[in-house]
Amino acid sequence: MTRFVTTEIRLDLGEVTLRGTETGAGPTVLLLHAGGERREVWVPVAAVLARRGLRSVAFDLRGHGDSSGRATTLRALADDVAEMVRRRPGPIVLVGASVGGLAAIAALADPAVAKRAGGLVLVDVVPGLAPARVRSWLDFHGLASRYTRLVEDVLGSGSALLATAGAVDLPILVVHGGQGSPLAETDVRRLRAANPRVTVAHVPAAGHLVARDAPEQLADLVSEWLCGIGHGAVSAPVPGRQDLR
Repeated sequence: MTRFVTTEIRLDLGEVTLRGTETGAGPTVLLLHAGGERREVWVPVAAVLARRGLRSVAFDLRGHGDSSGRATTLRALADDVAEMVRRRPGPIVLVGASVGGLAAIAALADPAVAKRAGGLVLVDVVPGLAPARVRSWLDFHGLASRYTRLVEDVLGSGSALLATAGAVDLPILVVHGGQGSPLAETDVRRLRAANPRVTVAHVPAAGHLVARDAPEQLADLVSEWLCGIGHGAVSAPVPGRQDLR
């Protein structure tokens, strides 16, 4: 059995302290969880990535888990992500689920951050989702009253996020869940029209929280995609067919 080291880490940013976990060794993959979750959701994903020769870093976002502060604006989350990237040797691949993915896009609006990035994985999220559809999805899942200020701030940032995602010169992988996802194919097509470097992978058995529903499949998709873009961290292709296009 392959052994890998897991280390608890912290990032002091003045007004907030972010708690995280580093797993494995090799090129860095930064894992950013969805709203309402915490870094532990990435544990099985990190284990697979470590076996493939990758170092994963997963922080609790501000206002989540063991991290301090409050998550009220996308800008605050994006600034935190930017610091995560700046304080690690690059290139770093950013993997963000839901609001974690949108925070990654917002951070990449800074050319200095984008220069240190090697790729972007958006897990069941793209910029510019229809606000009414998102609010309906949140209400259906009993989440409408959680992070209200953050949700409204994110929904008001769709155009700017789409512009950033369209302009960034990075390979982008969109992992689309299939069960009750708020993401529609039209949303994905809009992003692909804005940026020709977008690849799409489907996980039909997973819902919006792909890292929770299908962690090993998500890790396999990310690993295979990194191998395909020449990231250099994966020593061999992932066995089995993946739905990448």
